[in-house]
Amino acid sequence: MRWPKAFEGGSVSGHDDIRKYWTRQWTEINPHVEPTAFNERRNGTVEVTVHQIVKNLEGYLVFDGMVKHIYTIEDGLLRRMDIELV
Repeated sequence: MRWPKAFEGGSVSGHDDIRKYWTRQWTEINPHVEPTAFNERRNGTVEVTVHQIVKNLEGYLVFDGMVKHIYTIEDGLLRRMDIELV
């Protein structure tokens, strides 16, 4: 399993490292992600266009924009997520 470190760059792999990243992320930022569209791509991945608002814990805006979350699902399990700018 691979997951992007969205506001840091790079990625993490494996359940334990993803859990550590998420746990730390919530101590640093306050994200709100609202899906606006869903699309299955030709290669079988699922594209979810989202409006993403990220604030720091003091409430200051870090990011406000549209991005695409691209999910790879294999054997009924989420195997990878990628992020593309719209």
